[in-house]
Amino acid sequence: MSQRKRNRGHRAAAGPIGSVAGSSLHADPHIPSPADGSVWGRRRVLLLNSTYEPLTALPMRRAVIMLLCGKADVVHDDPTGPVIHSATRAIVVPSVIRLRSFVRVPYRARIPMTRAALMHRDRFRCAYCGGKADTVDHVVPRSRGGEHSWENCVAACGTCNHRKADKLLSELGWTLRLVPMPPKGQHWRLLCTIKELDPAWVRYLGEGAA
Repeated sequence: MSQRKRNRGHRAAAGPIGSVAGSSLHADPHIPSPADGSVWGRRRVLLLNSTYEPLTALPMRRAVIMLLCGKADVVHDDPTGPVIHSATRAIVVPSVIRLRSFVRVPYRARIPMTRAALMHRDRFRCAYCGGKADTVDHVVPRSRGGEHSWENCVAACGTCNHRKADKLLSELGWTLRLVPMPPKGQHWRLLCTIKELDPAWVRYLGEGAA
């Protein structure tokens, strides 16, 4: 099989979101590459389906290419965003864009647990004292058979985490402020990967992002 055919097969397997987000990356050679400046690596643009459901956070360059190719429209401008210059026009990078055509996303029942998603679920508050959380704690310590799961992990502050150590809550007389549960909703797949959110994104990401 030729290298070109193997590459085509790899792209097709990437799924509907990857296919749309990654299309025509070289449509305009005058759009700078990520190596041309550090802002390219930091900036992300929220991509919505045509139905306004959140799909992913795109690198800035991909978002600009999708706008230039007519695959997406701007939903929220960002007056403070960087300005990208091509040979014929200048574009202010938006904060949210929306696909013109609907993309079907494969259903996946359970949201993978990451530190970022868990912090969003617990609203960056310690499950024990309510203070600002900066770490993750296992309610039932792993040394005592506790699992690394949504139901057994909570956000915690460093002080509570240190005091609790490998003890059970019953041994300390502590109680949880909320019962830890797995989050539900497609937008949580995006929250699994992003800690700091653009304020313009919040209305599309449900209660977990507030």
